[in-house]
Amino acid sequence: MPRPLGWLLNAVYACALILAMPWIAWQAWQTGKYRDGWPEKLRGQVPRREGQRLCVWLHAVSVGEVNLIGVLIAELKQRRPEWELCVSTTTKTGYDLAIKKYGTDQTVFYCPLDFTWAVEEAMRRVRPDLLLLAELELWPNLIAAAQRQGARVAIFNGRLSESSFKGYRRLRPLSRHVLALVDKIAAQDEATAERFRELGAERERVVVTGSLKYDGAQTERNNPRTQALHALTGWGASETVWLLGSTQAPEEGLALSIFSGLLQEHPQLRLVIVPRHPERFDEVAALLRRCGLAWCRRSALGGTDASQTTGKPPAVILVDTIGELSAWWGLADIGFVGGSFGDRGGQNMIEPAGYGVATCFGPNTRNFRDIVQTLLAADGARVVADVDQLEAFVAGCLKLPAAAAELGQRGRGVVLSQLGATRRTGDLVETLVRAGDHPTGKQRTSRAA
Repeated sequence: MPRPLGWLLNAVYACALILAMPWIAWQAWQTGKYRDGWPEKLRGQVPRREGQRLCVWLHAVSVGEVNLIGVLIAELKQRRPEWELCVSTTTKTGYDLAIKKYGTDQTVFYCPLDFTWAVEEAMRRVRPDLLLLAELELWPNLIAAAQRQGARVAIFNGRLSESSFKGYRRLRPLSRHVLALVDKIAAQDEATAERFRELGAERERVVVTGSLKYDGAQTERNNPRTQALHALTGWGASETVWLLGSTQAPEEGLALSIFSGLLQEHPQLRLVIVPRHPERFDEVAALLRRCGLAWCRRSALGGTDASQTTGKPPAVILVDTIGELSAWWGLADIGFVGGSFGDRGGQNMIEPAGYGVATCFGPNTRNFRDIVQTLLAADGARVVADVDQLEAFVAGCLKLPAAAAELGQRGRGVVLSQLGATRRTGDLVETLVRAGDHPTGKQRTSRAA
Protein backbone atom coordinates (compact mmCIF):
# COMPACT_ATOMS: atom_id res chain seq x y z
CA MET A 1 0.00 0.00 0.00
CA PRO A 2 1.45 3.43 -0.90
CA ARG A 3 2.89 5.28 2.09
CA PRO A 4 0.89 8.48 1.38
CA LEU A 5 -2.34 6.49 1.75
CA GLY A 6 -1.11 5.18 5.09
CA TRP A 7 -0.41 8.73 6.26
CA LEU A 8 -3.86 9.84 5.12
CA LEU A 9 -5.41 7.02 7.13
CA ASN A 10 -3.30 8.09 10.13
CA ALA A 11 -4.88 11.53 9.91
CA VAL A 12 -8.38 10.10 9.68
CA TYR A 13 -7.78 7.79 12.64
CA ALA A 14 -6.26 10.62 14.70
CA CYS A 15 -9.27 12.86 14.09
CA ALA A 16 -11.65 10.05 15.02
CA LEU A 17 -9.67 9.28 18.18
CA ILE A 18 -9.61 12.92 19.27
CA LEU A 19 -13.37 13.25 18.75
CA ALA A 20 -13.97 10.02 20.68
CA MET A 21 -11.70 10.87 23.63
CA PRO A 22 -14.41 12.42 25.87
CA TRP A 23 -16.56 9.32 25.42
CA ILE A 24 -13.56 7.00 25.96
CA ALA A 25 -12.61 8.89 29.15
CA TRP A 26 -16.20 8.69 30.41
CA GLN A 27 -16.39 4.95 29.73
CA ALA A 28 -13.01 4.38 31.38
CA TRP A 29 -14.18 6.21 34.50
CA GLN A 30 -17.63 4.64 34.63
CA THR A 31 -16.93 1.05 33.57
CA GLY A 32 -13.17 0.52 33.61
CA LYS A 33 -13.10 -0.07 29.85
CA TYR A 34 -10.33 1.41 27.70
CA ARG A 35 -7.94 1.84 30.62
CA ASP A 36 -5.45 -0.84 29.64
CA GLY A 37 -3.15 -1.58 26.76
CA TRP A 38 -2.39 1.91 25.49
CA PRO A 39 1.37 1.32 24.99
CA GLU A 40 0.45 -1.60 22.74
CA LYS A 41 -2.43 0.19 21.02
CA LEU A 42 -0.75 3.54 20.33
CA ARG A 43 2.93 2.64 20.08
CA GLY A 44 2.88 -1.02 19.11
CA GLN A 45 4.82 -2.07 22.21
CA VAL A 46 3.61 -5.65 22.19
CA PRO A 47 5.73 -8.42 23.76
CA ARG A 48 8.93 -8.99 21.79
CA ARG A 49 9.14 -12.52 20.41
CA GLU A 50 12.37 -14.40 20.96
CA GLY A 51 13.71 -17.23 18.85
CA GLN A 52 13.19 -18.17 15.21
CA ARG A 53 10.30 -20.63 15.29
CA LEU A 54 7.66 -20.24 12.64
CA CYS A 55 5.03 -17.86 14.03
CA VAL A 56 1.29 -17.48 13.38
CA TRP A 57 -0.40 -14.34 14.74
CA LEU A 58 -4.16 -14.74 15.22
CA HIS A 59 -6.24 -11.59 15.72
CA ALA A 60 -9.63 -11.87 17.44
CA VAL A 61 -11.52 -8.66 18.22
CA SER A 62 -13.59 -9.48 21.29
CA VAL A 63 -15.17 -12.27 23.34
CA GLY A 64 -17.01 -13.93 20.46
CA GLU A 65 -13.96 -14.16 18.24
CA VAL A 66 -11.71 -15.16 21.16
CA ASN A 67 -13.98 -18.11 21.87
CA LEU A 68 -14.16 -18.88 18.15
CA ILE A 69 -10.41 -19.26 17.61
CA GLY A 70 -10.08 -21.95 20.26
CA VAL A 71 -10.89 -24.75 17.84
CA LEU A 72 -8.38 -23.43 15.29
CA ILE A 73 -5.64 -23.02 17.90
CA ALA A 74 -6.20 -26.62 19.04
CA GLU A 75 -6.12 -27.81 15.42
CA LEU A 76 -2.86 -26.00 14.63
CA LYS A 77 -1.19 -27.17 17.84
CA GLN A 78 -2.15 -30.75 17.06
CA ARG A 79 -0.87 -30.50 13.48
CA ARG A 80 2.21 -28.36 14.07
CA PRO A 81 3.31 -28.35 17.72
CA GLU A 82 6.60 -26.76 16.68
CA TRP A 83 4.86 -23.56 15.53
CA GLU A 84 4.61 -20.54 17.80
CA LEU A 85 1.13 -19.03 18.08
CA CYS A 86 0.23 -15.63 19.49
CA VAL A 87 -3.14 -14.00 19.97
CA SER A 88 -4.16 -10.34 19.82
CA THR A 89 -7.47 -8.80 20.72
CA THR A 90 -9.03 -5.33 20.76
CA THR A 91 -11.37 -5.15 23.76
CA LYS A 92 -10.67 -5.56 27.47
CA THR A 93 -13.23 -8.37 27.82
CA GLY A 94 -11.66 -10.11 24.85
CA TYR A 95 -8.17 -9.66 26.30
CA ASP A 96 -9.18 -10.96 29.74
CA LEU A 97 -10.81 -14.03 28.21
CA ALA A 98 -7.84 -14.67 25.89
CA ILE A 99 -5.49 -14.56 28.88
CA LYS A 100 -7.73 -17.02 30.71
CA LYS A 101 -8.10 -19.42 27.77
CA TYR A 102 -4.74 -19.18 25.99
CA GLY A 103 -2.33 -17.19 28.16
CA THR A 104 -0.57 -20.26 29.55
CA ASP A 105 0.70 -21.48 26.18
CA GLN A 106 0.34 -18.47 23.87
CA THR A 107 1.46 -14.85 24.08
CA VAL A 108 -1.62 -12.60 24.34
CA PHE A 109 -1.59 -8.85 23.73
CA TYR A 110 -3.72 -5.91 22.63
CA CYS A 111 -3.61 -5.37 18.89
CA PRO A 112 -2.20 -1.96 17.94
CA LEU A 113 -4.53 0.62 16.50
CA ASP A 114 -4.15 0.99 12.74
CA PHE A 115 -1.57 3.80 12.86
CA THR A 116 1.44 3.09 10.64
CA TRP A 117 4.02 3.54 13.40
CA ALA A 118 2.13 1.30 15.83
CA VAL A 119 1.50 -1.61 13.48
CA GLU A 120 5.04 -1.50 12.07
CA GLU A 121 6.57 -1.59 15.54
CA ALA A 122 4.31 -4.51 16.49
CA MET A 123 5.32 -6.39 13.34
CA ARG A 124 9.02 -5.85 14.12
CA ARG A 125 8.50 -7.26 17.61
CA VAL A 126 6.34 -10.28 16.70
CA ARG A 127 7.91 -11.12 13.29
CA PRO A 128 5.00 -13.34 12.17
CA ASP A 129 5.14 -15.64 9.18
CA LEU A 130 1.36 -15.55 8.89
CA LEU A 131 -1.23 -13.03 10.11
CA LEU A 132 -4.70 -14.55 10.52
CA LEU A 133 -7.59 -12.10 10.88
CA ALA A 134 -10.92 -13.40 12.23
CA GLU A 135 -14.09 -12.81 10.22
CA LEU A 136 -13.75 -9.25 8.86
CA GLU A 137 -10.80 -7.23 10.13
CA LEU A 138 -9.72 -5.16 7.14
CA TRP A 139 -7.23 -2.78 8.75
CA PRO A 140 -5.20 -1.37 5.82
CA ASN A 141 -2.04 -0.33 7.68
CA LEU A 142 -1.87 -3.55 9.72
CA ILE A 143 -2.19 -5.68 6.60
CA ALA A 144 0.34 -3.59 4.69
CA ALA A 145 2.80 -3.75 7.61
CA ALA A 146 2.51 -7.54 7.65
CA GLN A 147 3.27 -7.66 3.93
CA ARG A 148 6.31 -5.41 4.36
CA GLN A 149 7.52 -7.66 7.19
CA GLY A 150 7.35 -10.60 4.78
CA ALA A 151 4.33 -12.27 6.36
CA ARG A 152 1.40 -13.73 4.49
CA VAL A 153 -2.08 -12.53 5.41
CA ALA A 154 -5.39 -14.40 5.49
CA ILE A 155 -8.93 -13.78 6.66
CA PHE A 156 -10.41 -16.90 8.24
CA ASN A 157 -14.04 -17.63 9.04
CA GLY A 158 -14.76 -14.72 6.73
CA ARG A 159 -18.09 -13.03 7.41
CA LEU A 160 -19.52 -10.15 5.38
CA SER A 161 -23.17 -9.34 5.98
CA GLU A 162 -25.27 -7.55 3.42
CA SER A 163 -25.18 -4.32 5.45
CA SER A 164 -21.38 -4.50 5.91
CA PHE A 165 -21.02 -5.22 2.20
CA LYS A 166 -22.96 -2.07 1.32
CA GLY A 167 -20.74 -0.03 3.64
CA TYR A 168 -17.50 -1.38 2.18
CA ARG A 169 -18.85 -0.94 -1.35
CA ARG A 170 -19.05 2.82 -0.75
CA LEU A 171 -15.27 2.67 -0.21
CA ARG A 172 -14.67 0.19 -3.00
CA PRO A 173 -11.35 1.64 -4.26
CA LEU A 174 -9.86 1.34 -0.77
CA SER A 175 -11.48 -2.05 -0.17
CA ARG A 176 -10.12 -3.36 -3.47
CA HIS A 177 -6.66 -2.07 -2.62
CA VAL A 178 -6.66 -3.71 0.83
CA LEU A 179 -8.07 -7.00 -0.42
CA ALA A 180 -5.29 -7.13 -3.02
CA LEU A 181 -2.86 -7.46 -0.09
CA VAL A 182 -4.67 -10.47 1.39
CA ASP A 183 -3.31 -13.83 0.27
CA LYS A 184 -6.43 -15.89 1.10
CA ILE A 185 -9.97 -15.30 2.28
CA ALA A 186 -11.64 -18.34 3.86
CA ALA A 187 -15.33 -17.48 3.73
CA GLN A 188 -18.10 -19.08 5.75
CA ASP A 189 -20.35 -19.66 2.74
CA GLU A 190 -20.65 -19.02 -0.98
CA ALA A 191 -22.80 -15.88 -0.57
CA THR A 192 -20.09 -14.32 1.61
CA ALA A 193 -17.37 -15.41 -0.80
CA GLU A 194 -19.15 -13.71 -3.68
CA ARG A 195 -19.47 -10.47 -1.70
CA PHE A 196 -15.71 -10.45 -1.12
CA ARG A 197 -15.16 -10.99 -4.85
CA GLU A 198 -17.52 -8.14 -5.72
CA LEU A 199 -15.50 -5.86 -3.43
CA GLY A 200 -12.42 -6.62 -5.48
CA ALA A 201 -10.81 -9.74 -4.06
CA GLU A 202 -9.26 -11.92 -6.76
CA ARG A 203 -11.54 -14.87 -7.42
CA GLU A 204 -8.90 -17.56 -6.91
CA ARG A 205 -7.94 -16.15 -3.50
CA VAL A 206 -11.42 -16.63 -2.05
CA VAL A 207 -12.43 -20.11 -0.89
CA VAL A 208 -15.35 -21.46 1.12
CA THR A 209 -14.32 -23.38 4.26
CA GLY A 210 -17.52 -23.12 6.33
CA SER A 211 -18.03 -21.58 9.76
CA LEU A 212 -15.76 -22.41 12.68
CA LYS A 213 -18.69 -21.56 14.92
CA TYR A 214 -20.25 -24.91 14.15
CA ASP A 215 -17.06 -26.79 15.00
CA GLY A 216 -16.69 -24.79 18.19
CA ALA A 217 -20.15 -25.77 19.40
CA GLN A 218 -20.38 -28.44 22.07
CA THR A 219 -22.95 -31.12 21.22
CA GLU A 220 -22.78 -33.34 24.31
CA ARG A 221 -24.43 -32.24 27.57
CA ASN A 222 -22.32 -34.53 29.74
CA ASN A 223 -19.15 -32.49 29.20
CA PRO A 224 -17.23 -31.72 32.43
CA ARG A 225 -17.86 -27.95 32.45
CA THR A 226 -21.62 -28.29 32.08
CA GLN A 227 -21.77 -31.05 34.68
CA ALA A 228 -19.81 -28.91 37.14
CA LEU A 229 -22.17 -25.96 36.63
CA HIS A 230 -25.20 -28.23 37.05
CA ALA A 231 -23.84 -29.36 40.40
CA LEU A 232 -23.40 -25.74 41.48
CA THR A 233 -27.04 -24.87 40.78
CA GLY A 234 -28.42 -27.46 43.15
CA TRP A 235 -31.16 -28.20 40.62
CA GLY A 236 -32.40 -31.74 40.04
CA ALA A 237 -33.41 -33.64 36.93
CA SER A 238 -37.07 -32.67 37.27
CA GLU A 239 -36.46 -28.92 36.79
CA THR A 240 -36.98 -27.31 33.39
CA VAL A 241 -34.31 -24.70 32.65
CA TRP A 242 -34.98 -21.64 30.49
CA LEU A 243 -31.79 -19.80 29.56
CA LEU A 244 -31.46 -16.25 28.23
CA GLY A 245 -28.09 -15.93 26.50
CA SER A 246 -26.17 -12.77 25.53
CA THR A 247 -29.03 -10.48 26.47
CA GLN A 248 -29.30 -6.72 26.16
CA ALA A 249 -31.85 -4.30 27.63
CA PRO A 250 -34.85 -4.64 27.82
CA GLU A 251 -34.78 -8.39 27.17
CA GLU A 252 -34.09 -9.38 30.78
CA GLY A 253 -37.03 -7.36 32.13
CA LEU A 254 -39.42 -8.78 29.54
CA ALA A 255 -38.32 -12.35 30.29
CA LEU A 256 -38.59 -11.88 34.05
CA SER A 257 -42.19 -10.76 33.64
CA ILE A 258 -42.94 -13.88 31.57
CA PHE A 259 -41.09 -16.12 34.02
CA SER A 260 -42.96 -14.77 37.05
CA GLY A 261 -46.29 -15.46 35.35
CA LEU A 262 -45.39 -18.99 34.23
CA LEU A 263 -43.87 -19.98 37.56
CA GLN A 264 -47.27 -20.25 39.25
CA GLU A 265 -48.44 -22.93 36.83
CA HIS A 266 -45.00 -24.49 36.35
CA PRO A 267 -43.15 -24.41 39.69
CA GLN A 268 -40.39 -26.61 38.24
CA LEU A 269 -39.33 -23.83 35.85
CA ARG A 270 -35.88 -22.29 36.43
CA LEU A 271 -34.21 -19.31 34.75
CA VAL A 272 -30.58 -18.55 33.87
CA ILE A 273 -29.74 -15.03 32.65
CA VAL A 274 -26.44 -14.30 30.89
CA PRO A 275 -26.12 -10.61 29.92
CA ARG A 276 -23.96 -9.85 26.90
CA HIS A 277 -21.87 -7.12 28.56
CA PRO A 278 -20.23 -7.28 32.01
CA GLU A 279 -21.02 -3.63 32.76
CA ARG A 280 -24.72 -4.58 32.84
CA PHE A 281 -24.41 -7.25 35.55
CA ASP A 282 -25.35 -4.83 38.33
CA GLU A 283 -28.21 -3.41 36.28
CA VAL A 284 -29.73 -6.86 35.84
CA ALA A 285 -29.12 -7.65 39.51
CA ALA A 286 -31.18 -4.57 40.40
CA LEU A 287 -34.03 -5.89 38.21
CA LEU A 288 -33.90 -9.20 40.07
CA ARG A 289 -33.98 -7.54 43.49
CA ARG A 290 -37.14 -5.67 42.49
CA CYS A 291 -38.99 -8.71 41.13
CA GLY A 292 -39.04 -10.58 44.44
CA LEU A 293 -37.82 -13.94 43.09
CA ALA A 294 -35.30 -16.20 44.80
CA TRP A 295 -32.07 -15.60 42.87
CA CYS A 296 -28.30 -15.55 43.19
CA ARG A 297 -25.24 -14.49 41.25
CA ARG A 298 -23.03 -17.10 39.61
CA SER A 299 -19.98 -15.49 41.24
CA ALA A 300 -21.52 -16.06 44.69
CA LEU A 301 -21.62 -19.82 44.14
CA GLY A 302 -17.86 -20.31 43.99
CA GLY A 303 -17.10 -23.94 44.68
CA THR A 304 -20.29 -24.55 46.66
CA ASP A 305 -23.73 -25.36 45.35
CA ALA A 306 -26.55 -22.82 45.38
CA SER A 307 -28.48 -24.52 48.18
CA GLN A 308 -25.51 -24.02 50.52
CA THR A 309 -25.29 -20.36 49.54
CA THR A 310 -28.99 -19.42 49.62
CA GLY A 311 -30.53 -22.10 51.84
CA LYS A 312 -32.35 -23.69 48.91
CA PRO A 313 -31.76 -23.82 45.14
CA PRO A 314 -32.72 -20.44 43.63
CA ALA A 315 -35.33 -19.98 40.93
CA VAL A 316 -33.02 -17.65 38.97
CA ILE A 317 -29.25 -17.49 38.47
CA LEU A 318 -27.56 -14.38 37.08
CA VAL A 319 -24.35 -15.43 35.34
CA ASP A 320 -21.94 -12.58 36.09
CA THR A 321 -18.80 -14.32 34.80
CA ILE A 322 -17.08 -14.24 31.41
CA GLY A 323 -16.60 -17.17 29.05
CA GLU A 324 -19.06 -19.65 30.60
CA LEU A 325 -22.11 -19.20 28.37
CA SER A 326 -21.33 -22.19 26.15
CA ALA A 327 -21.26 -24.54 29.14
CA TRP A 328 -24.43 -23.01 30.63
CA TRP A 329 -26.33 -23.74 27.41
CA GLY A 330 -25.80 -27.41 28.19
CA LEU A 331 -28.16 -27.09 31.19
CA ALA A 332 -31.00 -25.53 29.19
CA ASP A 333 -34.18 -27.13 27.93
CA ILE A 334 -35.55 -23.89 26.47
CA GLY A 335 -33.41 -21.08 25.10
CA PHE A 336 -33.77 -17.46 24.02
CA VAL A 337 -30.80 -15.95 22.15
CA GLY A 338 -30.48 -12.30 23.13
CA GLY A 339 -29.57 -9.19 21.20
CA SER A 340 -32.43 -10.06 18.87
CA PHE A 341 -35.19 -7.82 20.27
CA GLY A 342 -32.91 -4.79 20.25
CA ASP A 343 -30.64 -3.30 17.60
CA ARG A 344 -27.56 -5.49 18.08
CA GLY A 345 -28.39 -7.93 15.31
CA GLY A 346 -28.53 -11.09 17.40
CA GLN A 347 -25.97 -13.39 18.97
CA ASN A 348 -24.71 -16.91 18.37
CA MET A 349 -27.60 -19.40 18.17
CA ILE A 350 -25.36 -22.32 17.18
CA GLU A 351 -24.41 -23.08 20.80
CA PRO A 352 -27.93 -23.80 22.07
CA ALA A 353 -28.81 -25.62 18.84
CA GLY A 354 -25.75 -27.85 19.24
CA TYR A 355 -26.96 -29.01 22.64
CA GLY A 356 -30.45 -29.72 21.34
CA VAL A 357 -32.04 -26.81 23.23
CA ALA A 358 -35.49 -25.74 22.03
CA THR A 359 -34.22 -22.41 20.72
CA CYS A 360 -35.92 -19.15 19.82
CA PHE A 361 -34.74 -15.63 19.05
CA GLY A 362 -36.23 -12.28 18.14
CA PRO A 363 -36.60 -10.83 14.64
CA ASN A 364 -33.35 -8.83 14.56
CA THR A 365 -30.67 -11.39 13.71
CA ARG A 366 -28.91 -9.71 10.79
CA ASN A 367 -25.44 -10.69 12.07
CA PHE A 368 -26.35 -14.37 11.82
CA ARG A 369 -28.65 -14.29 8.82
CA ASP A 370 -27.23 -17.34 7.06
CA ILE A 371 -27.19 -19.44 10.21
CA VAL A 372 -30.77 -18.41 11.00
CA GLN A 373 -31.90 -19.36 7.50
CA THR A 374 -30.25 -22.78 7.82
CA LEU A 375 -31.87 -23.47 11.20
CA LEU A 376 -35.31 -22.26 10.12
CA ALA A 377 -35.19 -24.27 6.88
CA ALA A 378 -34.65 -27.42 8.99
CA ASP A 379 -37.35 -26.37 11.50
CA GLY A 380 -34.60 -26.38 14.13
CA ALA A 381 -35.45 -23.03 15.78
CA ARG A 382 -38.22 -20.43 16.05
CA VAL A 383 -38.45 -16.68 15.50
CA VAL A 384 -40.54 -14.81 18.08
CA ALA A 385 -41.60 -11.38 16.82
CA ASP A 386 -42.41 -9.83 20.21
CA VAL A 387 -42.81 -10.51 23.92
CA ASP A 388 -46.22 -12.16 23.44
CA GLN A 389 -44.78 -14.68 21.01
CA LEU A 390 -41.86 -15.30 23.36
CA GLU A 391 -44.28 -16.09 26.18
CA ALA A 392 -46.28 -18.38 23.90
CA PHE A 393 -43.10 -20.20 22.84
CA VAL A 394 -41.95 -20.86 26.41
CA ALA A 395 -45.45 -21.85 27.53
CA GLY A 396 -45.75 -24.21 24.57
CA CYS A 397 -42.45 -25.88 25.41
CA LEU A 398 -43.61 -26.41 28.99
CA LYS A 399 -46.96 -27.89 27.94
CA LEU A 400 -45.53 -30.06 25.15
CA PRO A 401 -42.00 -31.05 26.27
CA ALA A 402 -41.74 -33.85 23.69
CA ALA A 403 -42.39 -31.40 20.84
CA ALA A 404 -39.84 -29.00 22.35
CA ALA A 405 -37.27 -31.81 22.52
CA GLU A 406 -37.90 -32.67 18.87
CA LEU A 407 -37.38 -29.04 17.87
CA GLY A 408 -34.08 -29.05 19.75
CA GLN A 409 -32.93 -32.27 18.12
CA ARG A 410 -33.60 -30.88 14.65
CA GLY A 411 -31.41 -27.91 15.53
CA ARG A 412 -28.69 -30.23 16.82
CA GLY A 413 -28.87 -32.17 13.56
CA VAL A 414 -28.15 -28.96 11.64
CA VAL A 415 -25.03 -28.31 13.70
CA LEU A 416 -23.78 -31.89 13.31
CA SER A 417 -24.24 -31.67 9.53
CA GLN A 418 -22.08 -28.52 9.29
CA LEU A 419 -18.95 -29.77 11.04
CA GLY A 420 -15.54 -29.74 9.33
CA ALA A 421 -14.64 -26.05 8.88
CA THR A 422 -11.73 -26.28 11.33
CA ARG A 423 -10.06 -29.07 9.39
CA ARG A 424 -10.48 -27.21 6.10
CA THR A 425 -9.11 -24.00 7.63
CA GLY A 426 -6.14 -25.90 9.05
CA ASP A 427 -5.40 -27.28 5.57
CA LEU A 428 -5.46 -23.74 4.20
CA VAL A 429 -3.13 -22.42 6.89
CA GLU A 430 -0.58 -25.15 6.22
CA THR A 431 -0.74 -24.41 2.50
CA LEU A 432 -0.13 -20.69 3.11
CA VAL A 433 2.83 -21.33 5.38
CA ARG A 434 4.40 -23.78 2.94
CA ALA A 435 4.03 -21.18 0.19
CA GLY A 436 5.84 -18.51 2.22
CA ASP A 437 9.45 -18.00 3.19
CA HIS A 438 10.98 -18.97 6.52
CA PRO A 439 12.75 -18.16 8.82
CA THR A 440 10.79 -15.08 9.77
CA GLY A 441 12.15 -11.81 8.53
CA LYS A 442 13.22 -13.01 5.10
CA GLN A 443 11.56 -10.53 2.77
CA ARG A 444 9.50 -11.67 -0.20
CA THR A 445 8.62 -9.52 -3.16
CA SER A 446 5.76 -7.61 -1.56
CA ARG A 447 2.56 -6.28 -3.09
CA ALA A 448 2.61 -3.73 -0.24
CA ALA A 449 5.53 -1.81 -1.69
